[in-house]
Amino acid sequence: MSQPQMDYSAYQLPAETLLSLYKGMMKPRLIEEKMLILLRQGKISKWFSGIGQEAIAVGVASCLKPEEYILPMHRNLGIFTSRQVPLSRLFAQWQGKASGFTKGRDRSFHFGTQEHRIVGMISHLGPQLGVADGIALADVLQGNGRVTAVFTGEGATSEGDFHEALNLASVWDLPVLFCIENNGYGLSTPVNEQYRCEDLASRGAGYGMEAHILDGNNILEVYSQVNALCEDMRKNPRPVLLEFKTFRMRGHEEASGTKYVPQELLEHWALRDPLENYGAYLREHGILSEEEEVRIKQEITQEIHDGLEMAFAEKPVGFNESDELNDVFKPFVYQEVKQNSEKTNIRLVDAVSQGLGQSMERHGNLVILGQDIAEYGGVFKVTEGFVSRFGKDRVRNTPICESAVVSAAMGLAINGMKAVMEMQFADFVSSGFNPIVNYLAKVHYRWGQPADVVVRMPCGAGVGAGPFHSQTNEAWFTKVPGLKVVYPAFPNDAKGLLATAINDPNPVLFFEHKALYRSVYGDVPTDYYTIPFGKANLLREGRDLTLITYGAGVHWALETLGEMSLEGVDLLDLRTLCPLDWDAVFASVRKTGKVLILQEDSAFGGVGSDLAARIADTCFEALDGPVKLVGGLETPIPFARNLEAGYLPKGRLKAALEDLMRY
Repeated sequence: MSQPQMDYSAYQLPAETLLSLYKGMMKPRLIEEKMLILLRQGKISKWFSGIGQEAIAVGVASCLKPEEYILPMHRNLGIFTSRQVPLSRLFAQWQGKASGFTKGRDRSFHFGTQEHRIVGMISHLGPQLGVADGIALADVLQGNGRVTAVFTGEGATSEGDFHEALNLASVWDLPVLFCIENNGYGLSTPVNEQYRCEDLASRGAGYGMEAHILDGNNILEVYSQVNALCEDMRKNPRPVLLEFKTFRMRGHEEASGTKYVPQELLEHWALRDPLENYGAYLREHGILSEEEEVRIKQEITQEIHDGLEMAFAEKPVGFNESDELNDVFKPFVYQEVKQNSEKTNIRLVDAVSQGLGQSMERHGNLVILGQDIAEYGGVFKVTEGFVSRFGKDRVRNTPICESAVVSAAMGLAINGMKAVMEMQFADFVSSGFNPIVNYLAKVHYRWGQPADVVVRMPCGAGVGAGPFHSQTNEAWFTKVPGLKVVYPAFPNDAKGLLATAINDPNPVLFFEHKALYRSVYGDVPTDYYTIPFGKANLLREGRDLTLITYGAGVHWALETLGEMSLEGVDLLDLRTLCPLDWDAVFASVRKTGKVLILQEDSAFGGVGSDLAARIADTCFEALDGPVKLVGGLETPIPFARNLEAGYLPKGRLKAALEDLMRY
């Protein structure tokens, strides 16, 4: 190509900058060309090519300061190289070696690195947009004057997370640069089958957001306009939506090919190659000599060679069960804060509020997020009065967008803050399920980044609220490695365990039973204190039978045992479900020889099923009867009081106890 196909004349930049941008694009191009060879040789397993899109990644990355976060996608290799990520570690990552950023636990660009302020994607594309919101919010609260850039393809703009994240950023005036790489196809689906608006940038108007369309193949247009925007956003924080028009010259990943792309389209965009056009422009204007071009390529080629030598020399990653298990959570050294002697008799809801408020006083970097939690105080009034105590910066009303808010909480954690998010009702967590189970739960195991997030979950039946406000859905999360699940039954436990949950740098689902909020009272220490996770509470002691439960089940058990005048029962309140106090469970079962498990949730697939299975496996020789499980019916939770009472297991507990005692 002898003549540039793009106009670079409008941008007057120093020769040093012009050459730097050329080198910036050349490096990912040469790496990619080498990776395609290695892929054919079977030395890497998969490749998502960004050939032809280098100007976007390099241009944007060159505009951000080293301390500003970037959240890239598959085709943004130029971000990693612009941030000077060592090639040996990149290559080790792609080969699944231990010195890669995920120790062989994830592939390609599914990783982050705090050292380089890069936060990698997950395959569920949308959550990273909300994560960028949280990172930017932390910068705003800390007065850093920074910009966060986050990338997505045109395909992911159809996801709800995209719209939630843009709306949240706009409402909160967050300095996020939302970068859409519109490269023509979502895997094989062309843009005319993805959306009907002519330009994706036009969606910005719907959120009151500034938006621009840029030629994604023109490195000088990308760099100059993004640089000007970033300088202004640092002074005048606000989100900006950028649509980069470009094209994907190779398959979604190499195995998928490009047979579905018309040949004339490929030929058209081949003439707009960002590196070839820009190189021709620099040569034409005497900025890039042939000798300099050869030298640049030789230096990069040598760097690639050296990096590959190091990566290939490394042995395949070895499996160590202890290492794998220990990396699921960030190590947390529990620090006991003892309970003071002065106590007040308060409700469970008051204990939660008191514990949350005292944690806000203790942690100046703690932010609370949720619907209606500010002036209104939340639907259960847990945060009533918090705005006057802590201000609206730290007690933040959110739009109804659970997924974006969970993701934003993750972003706050990435940028050095703590977050507590209130699900208005635990049932609504289904709208934020993806970032909890796929981002928060897996992020430390994948690349060592803790998710310092607590999600408060008002849950449970017994209040006649029907199928969508009555679920106790803890089993959705006890199944997911990487999440801690807490479920207190008493005010004292609720306050102390919540303090521990907020201290813990790992993600915690904190269940608060709505029917207990204002019906259960207890003596609670007035000062701040903590209670350790993984320690069940033996409420009653006996030698005839073990009754294991948690949450509202604890109170049903106490009431039923009292009515039956049963004295020989070990009553174990689990308090935390992950981690679970297996030592206490096994010790009690081996002592009594009989065990009944009570859970409010429907019986099949719940926490009780796992308890029963492990007890049967571990304590089989000590058992003098079958392991009994009493749970809710296999139906949604009904509204009418009599129907709800029939669903709940409380009415079936007495008969189950009598049956087991007869063995």
